[in-house]
Amino acid sequence: MQAIELRAFGGELLLVERPSPVIADGEELIEVTACGVCHSDIHVVDGQFGSPLPLIPGHEVTGFHQQLGPVMVYAPWGCRRCWICATGHEMICPDGAEAGLFRDGGYAEQMRIAHRDYLLPLGDLDPVASAPLACGGLTAFRATKHALEALRRRGSAARALVIGAGGLGQFAIQYLRLMSDAEVWAADPAPAKQQRAIELGAGQAVAVDDLDGKFDAVIDFVGAQATLEAAVGRVNRRGIAIAVGLYGGRVPFGIGAVPHEAQFMSSVWGTLPELGELIAFAHRHPLQYTVEPMPLAQAQEAHRRLRAGEVAGRVVLVPSTGRES
Repeated sequence: MQAIELRAFGGELLLVERPSPVIADGEELIEVTACGVCHSDIHVVDGQFGSPLPLIPGHEVTGFHQQLGPVMVYAPWGCRRCWICATGHEMICPDGAEAGLFRDGGYAEQMRIAHRDYLLPLGDLDPVASAPLACGGLTAFRATKHALEALRRRGSAARALVIGAGGLGQFAIQYLRLMSDAEVWAADPAPAKQQRAIELGAGQAVAVDDLDGKFDAVIDFVGAQATLEAAVGRVNRRGIAIAVGLYGGRVPFGIGAVPHEAQFMSSVWGTLPELGELIAFAHRHPLQYTVEPMPLAQAQEAHRRLRAGEVAGRVVLVPSTGRES
């Protein structure tokens, strides 16, 4: 099969020929239909996760299974033995081995799946267009669910802020509009992303320095120093600030350092049941986001464009043999 391999951190993605994956007892094989290109894939290439090499990246995967038909892959595989996995939170398992980060992922024509439980039927969702839901959509979905209690507590006066109006932020704006009555703001320095946020339902979209007032829920999809400081400065008392982005910011915590009784938390990916919820949600509420299919062989170019900020939505790599139905 054709696959994209990362052989050295900071190196190029190479198109290679590999044997088809060998399936052990309990594992499954899918033909990959599509695989989204996520910022986390950039972090894999940069060595931020210390991934084992050589590695096939890619964790936003849809494919075709011989019995189940079109499926979406739940990629954050846990050990399935610890108490965290027992509570359904495999994405934060300390011994987890996420596909595309620590095991071979979906930048390939075929993919080995650790367990059939990780394959969720897509129904009539388009398998190429829906690939970004597996990570970008799911991560924003879980973060939004964390925010709902604080927003509901404030009722019609609730205000929500999404920092970073890129792919994940655009999902969150839609979820907040559909799942709450909050006034939704977006903060992003790029005028084009501000305009897109307005089109998706944000009441206001401005640069961080132009924000006004306090918010009952702040979701930071950037995670840089400046954006985390903005989250602390803009979250209301008894509100919630949720850090999702991976850009390394740090803020002090303690009485007087943050608003009284505000909650501060990180949010990581999502659970397996939440991915099922999201697929059902997407059937009920068609979501707006831009998908740009590219051939698998152009993975390096897709990464270059993502690094350069040239991707409006999500690039999705499509193997030449991928099946859509």
